[in-house]
Amino acid sequence: MNSKAQTPLEVKSPSAIPAFFSLFTSTGTLICCALPALLVSIGAGAVMAGIIETVPQITWLGKNKAWVFLFAGAMIALSGFLQWRARTAPCPADPVKARACTRTRRLSWTVWWVSVAAFLIGGFFAFFAQYVFF
Repeated sequence: MNSKAQTPLEVKSPSAIPAFFSLFTSTGTLICCALPALLVSIGAGAVMAGIIETVPQITWLGKNKAWVFLFAGAMIALSGFLQWRARTAPCPADPVKARACTRTRRLSWTVWWVSVAAFLIGGFFAFFAQYVFF
């Protein structure tokens, strides 16, 4: 008899890809709004001008910050939903694979919370810092 036919289907652990995608999109909010505010506030306006000269797409992010934040927020919410839904999914019975599954879940939540923090910091500088500091 084939031993593969007797083994149950292997349970796959949830992927960390949605969490890293949310981190990528929330980093865009930092680049669009928090980085320029930080550089100008510490007196590095020339550095910011050099960055804009090298990477002019940063100005597009700043001009379209509402869309950037809408997209990043949607990706963070989707990632959080997918992780929340997979929180009770079973891990494999194999001890090595079970540890990897647990580590991946912890890593995914850590990356997700870092994404949320980056989104909130970027959002503060994009929409509220002008009222607090100026």
